Amino acid sequence: MQINLIAIGQKMPSWVNEGYKEYAQRMPPECALKLTEIPAEKRNKGSNTKKILQKESERLLSAVPKNTLIIAMEIEGQSWDTNQVAIRMNDWMHDGRDIALLVGGPEGLDQSCKQQAELSWSLSPLTLPHPIVRVVLAEQLYRAWSILRNHPYHRGG
Repeated sequence: MQINLIAIGQKMPSWVNEGYKEYAQRMPPECALKLTEIPAEKRNKGSNTKKILQKESERLLSAVPKNTLIIAMEIEGQSWDTNQVAIRMNDWMHDGRDIALLVGGPEGLDQSCKQQAELSWSLSPLTLPHPIVRVVLAEQLYRAWSILRNHPYHRGG
């Protein structure tokens, strides 16, 4: 299974890239984590937020590989503790499809992404800056895998 993290935004600060890379590299081939960065639409004071969301969502959805389980990363989504994420990951690994985690920009995801998604996952009721979401997702996915494989990371982390 490949986990595709498809996110709005490029040119992240080095600490974001390093944090994401640290956990993505730890993921085994059985559930490899791949980041696809989608350029954000230009924003200014008079920007039409609805059109920006629509354009970004079109690009997010066009980056999703065929026969992939789509999961929208949304504040209104289901909240799972770490053990529940491990259970979900186990289910995903046995599902036979790859995974696409969609992360919107500053305004989130357009309704079209939410409608295409089979699941909606919330990392926190807090509003997290979208660059931080990459790092938290990568770490939690690695932690979930470590639980499934009884790897010492979870017990020590």
